[in-house]
Amino acid sequence: MTKAAAPTATNKRAPYRLDKSNAHFRKAIQKLPLGVSSNFRYWGDNNTVYVKHGRGARVTDLDDNVYIDYRLGYGPAILGHCHPEVDAAARDGQQVGTVFALGTERELTVAELISEMVPAAELVRFSNSGTEAVMGALRLARGVTGKDHYVTFEGSYHGLFDSTMWTLDTDTIQEGREPDIVSYGKGIPGAVRNLFWQVPYNDAERLEDVLKKHGHTIAAVLIEPILGNCCGIPSKPEFIKAVRDLCTQYGVLMIVDEVKTGFRVRRGGAQELYGIKADICTMAKAVANGYPIACIGGREDIMRNYGRGVAHGGTYTAQAMSLAAAEKTLTILRDTDALEDIEAYGLAMQAGMHKVLKARGIPHSFTGHPSMSGLFFRETPPNNYRDWKTSDYTFYDTLAQHLIPHGVMCEPDSREPWFISSAHDKACLDETLSTFEYCVDLTIEELARTAKAKAAPVMTGITA
Repeated sequence: MTKAAAPTATNKRAPYRLDKSNAHFRKAIQKLPLGVSSNFRYWGDNNTVYVKHGRGARVTDLDDNVYIDYRLGYGPAILGHCHPEVDAAARDGQQVGTVFALGTERELTVAELISEMVPAAELVRFSNSGTEAVMGALRLARGVTGKDHYVTFEGSYHGLFDSTMWTLDTDTIQEGREPDIVSYGKGIPGAVRNLFWQVPYNDAERLEDVLKKHGHTIAAVLIEPILGNCCGIPSKPEFIKAVRDLCTQYGVLMIVDEVKTGFRVRRGGAQELYGIKADICTMAKAVANGYPIACIGGREDIMRNYGRGVAHGGTYTAQAMSLAAAEKTLTILRDTDALEDIEAYGLAMQAGMHKVLKARGIPHSFTGHPSMSGLFFRETPPNNYRDWKTSDYTFYDTLAQHLIPHGVMCEPDSREPWFISSAHDKACLDETLSTFEYCVDLTIEELARTAKAKAAPVMTGITA
């Protein structure tokens, strides 16, 4: 890394303050654990941000700080916040009512639209969230096959339920032994660990070893085609096609978890991108531009098992407003250049960042798809979770802490990709790159100061 040049961008923003957010936090903590409704929204007692409103590609917090949003609720706002056509459709859907414990006509309309865009989704069932959809998909696979076990991949994220809340303990990686797999935290029964195998991502040989030995007990292989919670690391084309072939060969169902990639990386999701077809697939984030809805799709012979021995339901499933928002969102994605515009923006942003980083001699690479890519500070991008976990992401972590108060809302954790919406425009891009350059220089300077302080000798025990 070369020595930092003097910052070339000028920070013209007002001083960053979170006085109102911090005041609200002190009240919220009295009634909400961590002061929020999701652990991931807590950024510390004095740094947790509360949103006043979002419009297009920007969000404004309680202190009127405005951010260009590259988190987008972890991807759902693919058309931007408060998209006028989607919101109008949702209001129209509200005229149907809320919930009835009965079906409505629009369920079929949206299911037909999904099947048209994702050929693997011959039949469709709706859920409320990605977690619910994956739970329902795994239960379906077990019900169809009569087998209990399943396979996941290191670094994957399939929602907050016991069956998938397990991860590799990289401290236990040793030659000649299998590393430990540990739960995300307390409350997850240890007995669940006996039901699954977790293998390295992009390693078809390791998957085949498991299927050869245990395929007779395995109902499904559960795979994210792009690791949406690990720097956007993509499947190698030959790997995901091998997964498809191995599942067929060993009589195991392939569940493609497209909660994040569905309708984002292509109109037909990652399955279209890679030219594969799942037995069962799940989609959620981009389905309705932020309205709560998810779906499970799959082969007709598999999906017909719902209601024929396999349970599935939910009070708020296929709620009228969410269905109407989904119909409008998917129609826009299908019939306009929104996805092409999103991809072009992502590529332009990467090119601009590359120019800044290259000029300063900072090794870097990008992972994933331009619509949900990860920024990685090494010349070669990570190939799997172990590559990411065992790397040094100090530069990213430090950079993010500068970008956010300067108005670029990226994920402070380097595992999460930068999400792009169709509302991101040239003004967003220009401001992002200018701010990025300024904050890169701030980061270089900060890390240089830290290194100098660590290298300074400690003087003790000296007297006159």
